[in-house]
Amino acid sequence: MNIEDIREYCLQKPHTDEAFPFDKTTLVFRLMGKIFACIDLDRPNLVVLKCSPDYALELRAHYYGVEGAWHWNKKHWNQIYLDRDISDTILLSLIDHSYEEVYKKIPLKIKKSYEQA
Repeated sequence: MNIEDIREYCLQKPHTDEAFPFDKTTLVFRLMGKIFACIDLDRPNLVVLKCSPDYALELRAHYYGVEGAWHWNKKHWNQIYLDRDISDTILLSLIDHSYEEVYKKIPLKIKKSYEQA
């Protein structure tokens, strides 16, 4: 799966936008303003995704292509190497999981304001 496919998949999710908040090469995808995915355009084989702590450890133990994310809280963020043992199906499920992890932490007041807009 390439960056453009990942980008399209992320942007089709409700209330998602994209931005470059850190620099000109770090593309992030946000749900209601909260990051759920990140791609460094200088390293297109790497995606950073949020993950529940227990599942993050399980993934790291099972897949060579999943590590704790560098420069992110390793308890909650994984870096996924697309050129290793991660299939497209698994990657899409990890994007979904990341989106859901972020969604469940967003306060109800903010969720309602987005749904009314």
